[in-house]
Amino acid sequence: MSTTAETLRYAAFTDAGAGGNPAGVVLDATGIDAARRLAIAAELGYSETAFVEPTANDGTYRLRFFSPRAEVGFCGHATVATAVAIAERHSPGVLRFDTAVGEVVVRTTADDTGILATLTSVPTHTRPATADELAAALTALRYAEADLDPRYPPHVAFAGNDHLVLALRDRAALAALDYDYAALDRLMAERLWTTVHLVWAEDALTFHARDPFPPGGVVEDPATGAAAAAFGGYLRELDLVPLPARVTILQGADMGRPSRLLVDLGTRAGGVDVTGTAAPIE
Repeated sequence: MSTTAETLRYAAFTDAGAGGNPAGVVLDATGIDAARRLAIAAELGYSETAFVEPTANDGTYRLRFFSPRAEVGFCGHATVATAVAIAERHSPGVLRFDTAVGEVVVRTTADDTGILATLTSVPTHTRPATADELAAALTALRYAEADLDPRYPPHVAFAGNDHLVLALRDRAALAALDYDYAALDRLMAERLWTTVHLVWAEDALTFHARDPFPPGGVVEDPATGAAAAAFGGYLRELDLVPLPARVTILQGADMGRPSRLLVDLGTRAGGVDVTGTAAPIE
């Protein structure tokens, strides 16, 4: 039983070895209670830290996530970081994570560039944002309805957590993001949204994204695997991309941490595959 924890630091969803989203990973959190896990996450200061508990079954782990403020049901980038850390210490293969939102399967493979991890989310679903939700979000984000791209309707998309999806007409509006942190924090707490997934479509299969993340105690997340999975489910359910498809999400560039997330969509409903790399932070 572990009562002290070695916290590893990884950047997940790096782009050509740079950028990515930092995550903490505690590979054996057995015996560490929730209060201590929250304290570790707060001390580290990343948007999420993953806490792993081995089980009696090889390749199967209990996995919980904590932001500096609270436990989070699911976190994509910390899952990828955890999978890569385990694969580096054992060998690539299939990992099964028992999370608060259900089982998440991650396949790890190795090539000349390192270890690649592909997570399959829980089944996705999406619904239109209400008029009140949209009005409150736009006010907090300091955008107007005229800033939105009408090809992509405002929705609340789910892949383990809820994410408000808003598409902007042009890249400049995305780059100019400057929102009311307190107002958006209150709205997201009320609606139980994990991030707001703001996107701009470079083309039909390439999107630039920014993710305000007040629930995690940070202004913005540089790479958000859970939001990428939810967005993929949204694109599939609303027939916004030809299927099957691989969607590329470029995130974090506006905050100096370029990140690349690959989202694979099949023709059947269910989970969404999100692929990325992770590297230790020296």
